[in-house]
Amino acid sequence: MISPAPPNLHSVLSVGEVGRQPKEKKRLSGLSLPEESTPLSAGQQNCVHRAGLAGPRRGPLWIKSPGDPSVSQGASLVPVKLWASAFGGEMKSISAKYSGSQLLQKKYKEFERAVRVDEIDGLRLVKRLAEDMEEMFHKKAQAMKRLVEAAEEAHLQHEEDPNLQYEYFNAVLINEVDKEGNRVELGGEFILQPNDHFNNLSVNLSLSVVQVPTNMYNKDSAIVNGVYWSEALNKVFVDNFERDPSLIWQYFGSAKGFFRQYPGIKWKPDEHGVIAFDCRNRKWYIQAATSPKDVVILVDVSGSMKGLRLTIARQTVSSILDTLGDDDFFNIIAYNEELHYVEPCLNGTLVQADVPNKDHFREHLDKLFAQGIGMLDIALTEAFNLLGDFNETGRGSECSQAIMLVTDGAVDTYDAIFAKYNWPERKVRIFPYLIGRESAFADNLKWMACANKGYFTQISTLADVQENVMEYLHVLSRPKVIDREHDTVWTEAYIDSTLPQAQKMDDGQGPVLMTTVAMPVFSTKNETRNRGILLGVVGTDVPVSELLKTIPKYKLGIHGYAFAITNNGYILTHPDLRPLYGDGKKRRKPNYSSVDLSEVEWEDKDDTLRNAMVNRKTGTFSMEVKKSVDKGKRVLVLHNDYYYTDIKGTPFSLGVALSRGHGKFFFRGNVTVEEGLHDLEHPDVALADETYCNTDEHPEHRYLSQIEAIKLYLNGHEPHLQCDKELIQEVLFDAVVTAPLEAYWTSLVLNKSENSDKGVEIAYLGTRTGLSRINLFVVPDELTNLDFLTAEDKEGVFNADHFPLWYKRAAEQVPGTFVYSLPFNTALDGKCSISCDDENINCYLIDNNGFVLVAEDYTLTGKFFGEAEGAVMSKLLQMGSFKRYGFQTVCACVGECYSAYYISMSWSVLSWSMLLHRFLVEFNLYSWWYSDITAKAQRIGRTTQVPCDTEYPAFVSERTIKENTGNVDCDGCIKSFVIQQIPSSNLFMVVVDNKCDLYTLSVTALTSAAHNESLKCERLKMQKDRRRPDTCHPFHPEENSMECGGAVALAPSAAATLLCVLLALFPR
Repeated sequence: MISPAPPNLHSVLSVGEVGRQPKEKKRLSGLSLPEESTPLSAGQQNCVHRAGLAGPRRGPLWIKSPGDPSVSQGASLVPVKLWASAFGGEMKSISAKYSGSQLLQKKYKEFERAVRVDEIDGLRLVKRLAEDMEEMFHKKAQAMKRLVEAAEEAHLQHEEDPNLQYEYFNAVLINEVDKEGNRVELGGEFILQPNDHFNNLSVNLSLSVVQVPTNMYNKDSAIVNGVYWSEALNKVFVDNFERDPSLIWQYFGSAKGFFRQYPGIKWKPDEHGVIAFDCRNRKWYIQAATSPKDVVILVDVSGSMKGLRLTIARQTVSSILDTLGDDDFFNIIAYNEELHYVEPCLNGTLVQADVPNKDHFREHLDKLFAQGIGMLDIALTEAFNLLGDFNETGRGSECSQAIMLVTDGAVDTYDAIFAKYNWPERKVRIFPYLIGRESAFADNLKWMACANKGYFTQISTLADVQENVMEYLHVLSRPKVIDREHDTVWTEAYIDSTLPQAQKMDDGQGPVLMTTVAMPVFSTKNETRNRGILLGVVGTDVPVSELLKTIPKYKLGIHGYAFAITNNGYILTHPDLRPLYGDGKKRRKPNYSSVDLSEVEWEDKDDTLRNAMVNRKTGTFSMEVKKSVDKGKRVLVLHNDYYYTDIKGTPFSLGVALSRGHGKFFFRGNVTVEEGLHDLEHPDVALADETYCNTDEHPEHRYLSQIEAIKLYLNGHEPHLQCDKELIQEVLFDAVVTAPLEAYWTSLVLNKSENSDKGVEIAYLGTRTGLSRINLFVVPDELTNLDFLTAEDKEGVFNADHFPLWYKRAAEQVPGTFVYSLPFNTALDGKCSISCDDENINCYLIDNNGFVLVAEDYTLTGKFFGEAEGAVMSKLLQMGSFKRYGFQTVCACVGECYSAYYISMSWSVLSWSMLLHRFLVEFNLYSWWYSDITAKAQRIGRTTQVPCDTEYPAFVSERTIKENTGNVDCDGCIKSFVIQQIPSSNLFMVVVDNKCDLYTLSVTALTSAAHNESLKCERLKMQKDRRRPDTCHPFHPEENSMECGGAVALAPSAAATLLCVLLALFPR
């Protein structure tokens, strides 16, 4: 038994190597047979004499045809048809025997009366799923609300003490000792224990820890006071976890810079002794603290900005970009005597601050150079006009507006420009950043900030950048604080790998993808009300896998799936969202957190489905889709029905896709609990990684396997155990129906002689509910492919959001036929050949997607047929034997290569009133086809993946065309071929004469999307429909804007006098 048993759903038969070298060839009208082969029946001998080919049972196939005019003078349909028939019959016989399909079919027939078939109501299903998710999200939000209330009360009761001395548990220093063995300051003893809920990380479930950024003093008075009063959160952290044991990390990010995290965990600096994490520049903090905003960044590139100043300016702009999120819009303008849009294509507009756009602008920052004189007046005028014009388009945030001014000075206050464009409303805030140590022009810049509800800071060194840039966030938060609006915000899906625990919180596929729910924390002291003081933000992470647990995969059918998107149309969860490269290094793909739904549901050219979901509508939509599988090399043509609705209380919308034919019906079996439990506890039974019972809800259940949990639940021994009763009933049914296979397979093992069917390795059954049975015919070490049906075989095992690849392919085959497949990039280190002795003959076995399974040239194994016979493949496309589909993909996947010589095949059989089971049969075709296999499976090298914008062509055979012949004319050279479908399979035998050397047609030669500058510009400007957040707090009449920067003390001056007048005249 392979351990652990993987979650698959079909019967699998694997047949390994049978490569006997024949002792002597006996001539039979063009056929050579090994001497020890099984005698042929009269019918088989007749086939041999007429066709020139026969398939001896389990012996190697030889094709020898000198003097046979039907072959040597060009491929002929009749003999190839007979060859294909003999081959298909042999394969079907072995597959039926070892899969036990007839036994299983008989067993299902006995239970026919115990089965009820129900039609699935897609709208009702998606609404129920949305309600389940809403409840789950609401529990997380309520936990945050309790933290907010506790934090605000603790701060209200706290009196600031500049001399406060307080020892707290510093996340970096806990349990540290000095050279003498004494505890270091802030490094007290902190008990840590491994906890399986936190992926066996060592944590403290009673206390939190505090992290302070390396560039801040960890005993600064403001930090010590904040840490002291926020200790009150510890008991709320613990209470929240007891109420909802599915919670993971809870935290409070302070506006002062410290980060309190529960459960407590030790942080370790990087190799340079630094922890760069600052909670205030994380997405969840910024999104909760501020409202959406439109921002114009003005960068001074006059001659005085040369050298270090320009370097600091670039870093300042880059840090500002870090603070912008998907609900914000921006542009960057450099100025001297003239205006220079950093991206000239985006002259006169703003763009969404998503990751691709921000990265694009960062690249252009390096192209800035300093020269000439700075004309700030024309830059300010352009910025005000740009904000005003863009706001009228209705495409921006329609909330806060700001101008960020990055300069080394201003010779004037430019009050005339502000009076014209911004006063008296002062809707556009001004945030000047003075670059350099000189402060000769600081007064003018601070005046601009104070007169326009902004904030002034001076940045002297690169080390000052981050801390000073973030000051503007707290100014923008003032209106929200004064309004006392504790908006609940949810982030898009992301991986926060900067946190130390994120490096180890791994779900087996890589770092955990999550969304964060966050709420702001305000000062509620009356004396500070009009100052709008933000204390910080509380948050908790919700792994996307938690959402998937609410989805009954067994009800969605083979190709069905659920997915969710944000208000911007970005994917929260979707089976085609793959945030990591598949090279085993767990590296994130660029822009993984801003993948639009239209990039995976790309057949919806008009974005009908996407826009309806973005606008939180409830409804249905249907379309034909080409679903790419096997890293884009194959395609399934499906007709999907989509059902969608919003998830209330969140910015998310949920969709469910059901494929016609397999996703519209659900059958319910019925057996007694006693019967089911008896057969479920057999040693050959395993269950998929699905949530039959929620063992995470209570700590005492976390050690239970799913089978153990089901047994306790059904026996009534654990009343608090939450289980899916309907799913359990179906898995019990499957256990009873499939139970006879264990004895059947055992009898095959006992009765198997040394040479009979040598190469049969494994028989494997899985059901729609994730129950699996497995039987080995060889010892585990002798398996051809050790990764088969293991976690390493990612597309071949069940996942919480999709069925295996072989399952999907089998489902689309004609019932009663097999699906044969071969891993791509297969390579053999030994010579494998078909003995086509006539040099004018090339023989191939290809699958329904045009990939070679068997060929005389073993290096073609697993490659596209067009690479070997491009002209023939083109002709097959013209004749309609194959169809070509093109679809977009965002990454050219060149994954890990495996060497193997087995062929896996699954067949869709045993269907009465509906699909019950399908079988995958893995069979070593070379044992039938080849005479000299000596190769052993081995791993070969892998190449690194790179992001790209490419088009994969995929090919699918036309089911109605079983056979065909044709000729290809190339410069007068006529090349003939025959293609014949192998009965009961997805395979085709192709025989081609080899008279001409023609071109190849490669599927792997990807078509890179070459974009000219105008097209590239249009793509940058393109903005899809989006839904703005429900709340907006751009300004408040009670806001006190006197706190507008403290780096420079302003002496009494005309500017200061004017400022007082303005503050008196204009509303605040």
